[in-house]
Amino acid sequence: MFTPIMYIIFSCTLSGIILYIAYIIADTLYRKSKYSLIHYLVYYFMYLKNLLNGDSIYLIIFLIISMCIYITLSYKKSKNIISLIENVDKMANGNINNIIDLNASGNIKKLANNINNIVTQLRNITIEERKAQQTKTDLITNVSHDLRTPLTSIIGYLSIIEDDKYKDEVKLRYYTSIAYEKSKMLNVLINDLFDLTKMQNNTMTLNLTQIDLVELLGQIASQFEYMFENENVKCRLNFSQDKLIIKADPIKLVRAFENLITNAIKYGKDGNYIDIVTKRKDNVAIVKIINYGESIPTIDLPYIFDRLYRVEKSRNRNDGGSGLGLAITKNIIEMHDGNIYVSSDYDCTVFEVRLNLNDI
Repeated sequence: MFTPIMYIIFSCTLSGIILYIAYIIADTLYRKSKYSLIHYLVYYFMYLKNLLNGDSIYLIIFLIISMCIYITLSYKKSKNIISLIENVDKMANGNINNIIDLNASGNIKKLANNINNIVTQLRNITIEERKAQQTKTDLITNVSHDLRTPLTSIIGYLSIIEDDKYKDEVKLRYYTSIAYEKSKMLNVLINDLFDLTKMQNNTMTLNLTQIDLVELLGQIASQFEYMFENENVKCRLNFSQDKLIIKADPIKLVRAFENLITNAIKYGKDGNYIDIVTKRKDNVAIVKIINYGESIPTIDLPYIFDRLYRVEKSRNRNDGGSGLGLAITKNIIEMHDGNIYVSSDYDCTVFEVRLNLNDI
């Protein structure tokens, strides 16, 4: 705001000094010089002075010199303002990758930096929106495929029944059974999809209460005894001697650990063992679900908790899962301000859950 005023004051002061020095030099040279050129210039100046009604010529020269000095001082700033306008025009026309780079300081530099920051944020938002749109498209594509597969089977077998094309009651029951199982698969997928959407939209509430995590895991493991036996898997419990008291929604937490144990059985049963380990570290409860089956490829590990992401070896949908179990588990854990990690090598695959303790 005060910069132009300072420029004017400086220009006028410097102009006055220049005029004064020029007057002294001209007077000295006129008195001492024998050259006709100096005398001619002085004579011409006096002629202009008389022509312009006396001393007004000094004012004109003063204004001209002051203006030249002011323009010289303002040129760089004006150039930066013009460059700033041109760059902003480019951004306004959709070139959000454009960066304003000015050799300036002060408010103009600050303005340019602020515009660059705004454009960077806009560019990041645009990228995130594109990713979200791509994720939504992928989700719709995958869900449509997963819904269509069992639905096609249901319609096929029910059409056989509707057209009385079955041989006997045994075949009728067989077709009905298949349609029923496929319907349950649809129900699991739709319910999981709704639950995951509610979690990610923060519309699902938690009914928090104090629970003993070790006791909860013991109860969950006992409920899987039949499945362990059926899959020839032995579950080994290695629980901490400490009471791991946490504040959590037991129903939702049970679902998260059930998903992890089911996943361990499904993809780790070839290893014959599943370990459930708990321990305390500082004020954090750590739970590890370990299986010794085929490892998860390193390239797949970063995406293992994504919706409907499937490791290549597990793309077969005959397991009846929704493909959303691990995504739901991650959301449940994070709703409890916890974290979940996965690691896998040739020896074992480990899902590690960390939850904050709520010691009494």
